[in-house]
Amino acid sequence: MTQRLPATDRSVSWRYRGSSYYTRLPAEREYEQLFRDLNNGHGEQLLLDANLLADSSGHLGLGMAMVSPDGTLLAYSVDRTGDEVYQLRFRDLTTGADLADEVARCYYGGAWSTASDHFFYTVHDSTYRPFQVWRHAVGTPAADDVLVLEEQDQRFEVDVRGTRTGDLVVIWSESRDTSEVWVLDARRPTTVPRSVGGRRRGVEYHAEHARLGGEEVLLLVTNDGAPEFRLALSPVPADADLDHRAWRDLRPENPGERLERVDAFDGHAVLTFRSEGRRRLRLLPLAAIGTAAGIVVSPAFEGGSLALGRNEELRTGTVTVVDSSYVQPEVWSDVDLDTGERTERHRREAPGHDPERYVSELLTFPSPDGTAVPVTLVRRTDTPLDGTAPALLYGYGAYEYSFEPEWDPALPSLLDRGVVFAHAHVRGGGELGRRWWLDGRLDRKQNTFTDHLAVADGLEGLVHRDLIATRGLSAGGLLQAAVLSRRPERWRAVVAEVPFVDVVTTMFDATVPLTVNEWDEWGDPRIKEQFDWMLAYSPYDNLPPAGSRPDLLVTGALHDPRVMVSEPAKWVAALRASDPLWAGHCLFRCETGAGAHAGPSGRFARLHYEAEVYAWVLDRLGVY
Repeated sequence: MTQRLPATDRSVSWRYRGSSYYTRLPAEREYEQLFRDLNNGHGEQLLLDANLLADSSGHLGLGMAMVSPDGTLLAYSVDRTGDEVYQLRFRDLTTGADLADEVARCYYGGAWSTASDHFFYTVHDSTYRPFQVWRHAVGTPAADDVLVLEEQDQRFEVDVRGTRTGDLVVIWSESRDTSEVWVLDARRPTTVPRSVGGRRRGVEYHAEHARLGGEEVLLLVTNDGAPEFRLALSPVPADADLDHRAWRDLRPENPGERLERVDAFDGHAVLTFRSEGRRRLRLLPLAAIGTAAGIVVSPAFEGGSLALGRNEELRTGTVTVVDSSYVQPEVWSDVDLDTGERTERHRREAPGHDPERYVSELLTFPSPDGTAVPVTLVRRTDTPLDGTAPALLYGYGAYEYSFEPEWDPALPSLLDRGVVFAHAHVRGGGELGRRWWLDGRLDRKQNTFTDHLAVADGLEGLVHRDLIATRGLSAGGLLQAAVLSRRPERWRAVVAEVPFVDVVTTMFDATVPLTVNEWDEWGDPRIKEQFDWMLAYSPYDNLPPAGSRPDLLVTGALHDPRVMVSEPAKWVAALRASDPLWAGHCLFRCETGAGAHAGPSGRFARLHYEAEVYAWVLDRLGVY
């Protein structure tokens, strides 16, 4: 795996306030360095070396690294245990020294004031819910920081960001199906944030600052009356909160497209949307954003993904996009906003890797209710689909999250051994839009599990029916545990990483991190009907019958704030106790040191972990 990593890796550069920035991963180091181009490619300034921030724990999470508008300061935050509690510091980029300013506890998200003299950040509570936005005046102690906004409703989480114009700070609070947005003038950072449209149950919206026809406006992506979201226009609230009746429709909902976001530039806008299971971009002139058909930019690779890159300059005629797939390393291109023409800028190196030796394709298999479930199938071109090859099936299916098919230097080590990799895009995720999520949550959660099993059954005839392993993480770990309970004989091996498996107990305990704000995803067990939904599939309460179980690998992490380590630990204990003759086939890999929810940090540490998992899977599949 490591042989597919370049000795030194450099990112594509991005412009911000007239300067160019980029990252570099030095040879044999785990973490990136942040640089600024001093003289149009003829000099560089090292702003931050994450390798120097790591300590003996071996773990480092970099929450943010934001340069101030005047280019003199860097706000950055670090987590050294994996529990996602970050320490916020400020660095003087003229001297390279950190200021005395230190915020001991913060979360993701941040924004600078226009004058670079104040910084906004979020703080999470004891249940790891980000519930406050604070303002820090540079050069003052954190004890003097000012609370800007606090979210009292435990179902909601807050976040904060700046805008491309640099003139507004956007704050939003959201639950699983409702949101509210506030803005404040970054030129007057001590002013009070004003709501853009209030809060209505079931209505979501997000705001982007733009200048349209000489007027400052907000472009809103909202599901108000539009399940797959529409684009609306709002004035910028000044001295009072706005009512949603001040909004004006710009682009109506297209039922075949899930509108995800809007990015505004000087003279142009870019809409990000999903259609036919893939993310695409629509380029529009800002002056005709409500009427123009626009230019659609689609993924460049078969079975691949497309996304906007880092585009922080307001005045630009091009945007950087990144294309990738499971077998194609990332390619960054500049796209002309008027014509849609791509110009390649940078291609990630992958020594020894030839994408032409592999094929990635999109198939569908019917679920029991007739729903067509898409599957991304990846293999070497010389691996036959004649029912003889082993397979690894991957799934997630929650929170309307879409796992994009992105380059992974680990995967060819599986494919080169003749294993077929299949990613099942099951209901509960967002691959086919909002309806795909709605049909896999709450009382419809069972669809997630039946979809995954239907894909495994559908693969019969293409791969070896008795050599299918399945894998998933977090909510995807719940998926693995649920299909293990339902059809243990279906699998040769199961990998459940940091699995959410004690569903009913966890959802009853409001003191556990991420419980109350998860009721809108899984259900509230205090309500009898919803209790019954969850009890019907909760893996801890529905163990598979003894004597029919496949080999099982379960992971957990002591410092994981998202799935408490007790969940996989007690599930493993219950599984072993209920089938003592099988207990030796159930392996629990628990990270007792520093470690995060998604595994180790650092490029080599992550691959070392992947190698462990792959070695176990290959051994169970009989591939050597």
